[in-house]
Amino acid sequence: MTATATPEKKERSGRPALPGWTKYAVGVAVGLLVIVLPFFYDPGSAFIEDCTLALAYVVMALGLNIIVGFAGLLDLGYVAFFAIGAYTVGWFGSTFFADANIHIGVAEITGNLPGIHLNFILVVIIAIVFTTIAGMLIGLPTLRLRGDYIAIVTLAFGEIIGRIAINGDEIKLAKIPLLGGLFENWFGADQTMTAGRQGITPVDKIKLPFVAEPFKSLDLRPWYWVALFMVGLVLFVSFRLRDSRLGRAWIALREDEVAAASMGVPLVKTKLFAYGTGAAFGGMAGAFLGSYLNTVNADQFQFAFSIFVLAMVILGGLGSIWGVVIGAVLLSFINNRLIPDVLNSVPQKIGLDFDLTQLSFGIFGFLLVIMMILRPEGLLPERRRKIELTESEATTDEAVYSARV
Repeated sequence: MTATATPEKKERSGRPALPGWTKYAVGVAVGLLVIVLPFFYDPGSAFIEDCTLALAYVVMALGLNIIVGFAGLLDLGYVAFFAIGAYTVGWFGSTFFADANIHIGVAEITGNLPGIHLNFILVVIIAIVFTTIAGMLIGLPTLRLRGDYIAIVTLAFGEIIGRIAINGDEIKLAKIPLLGGLFENWFGADQTMTAGRQGITPVDKIKLPFVAEPFKSLDLRPWYWVALFMVGLVLFVSFRLRDSRLGRAWIALREDEVAAASMGVPLVKTKLFAYGTGAAFGGMAGAFLGSYLNTVNADQFQFAFSIFVLAMVILGGLGSIWGVVIGAVLLSFINNRLIPDVLNSVPQKIGLDFDLTQLSFGIFGFLLVIMMILRPEGLLPERRRKIELTESEATTDEAVYSARV
């Protein structure tokens, strides 16, 4: 007895098959378009500014996707890694430590300024090291926790870093135990840890090797290309990690931690690698944004930013790399262009006395609720997660039908 093909399979088999090289050609075409995009706009265009911010947010969202999407560890304090990366460029790329006089790989104009001034590549490496260590430290208390308890611990970590950023202008480095004397010799007795809400400004512009001058605020094209390079690097690492043994261990941990442990997955190392890798991406983006925005201010590191980045991951699809990219770009443009520039005056036109920017996070919450109802798997879901949700719905419908019969 031969099995007959279902109508769905017949429909699929009737479609003309595209050549195998089609997706690669489309990918190359899209990549070239993204690279040359700045040439279609003025160097200081607001659109290029929004695109640059969106690319930086993509890096952060991909980092959080490793923690939440791959490993299934709910992190509500991701803003802490943004803060550490930003303060790294503030410490090692400004006049904040005015008593120090260290200059490595910077422009001639910057070389005459007091403080610590390191080349941007060195700053990014330091930021990656700092945030990786911080990520592993936050991972240690969560090794025996699951679900909501992990979220509470990570939320507390993010708030701790935020409080330190705000009140760090009252913390004297010379009074830190063990290292206080060393800090006093390097930076002076009155040097503080942060500048609080006053902020560290100005911050050194990016200076790349073999480039004569540092980047400029009025020419945003180089900033855009650096952010695009960071996105490409993070995408490459994300795909390689997802398809590696470590990536499969993360997915097993997300699906069932007990089963993963029984199959020999080392929970401690797997969780710490997830936190460390995701934190490194956040620190990289934080260092870039600190230089791009030309300031590192404690008010930038609010809890709402963690929810903002988490919304990007949920909107695009947990665990879906390309979905997270789409979600980050969409929410970034909604936050930086659509709400403040396009729709901000709509309430006033209908007689209401408020700006739409005051309801930004309410709008994001509404979008997430709609997504959870209409498309819980996200805009571009991961194949495995889509199958899980589909099977879950089918099983539920079958159970309800059986109960009714």
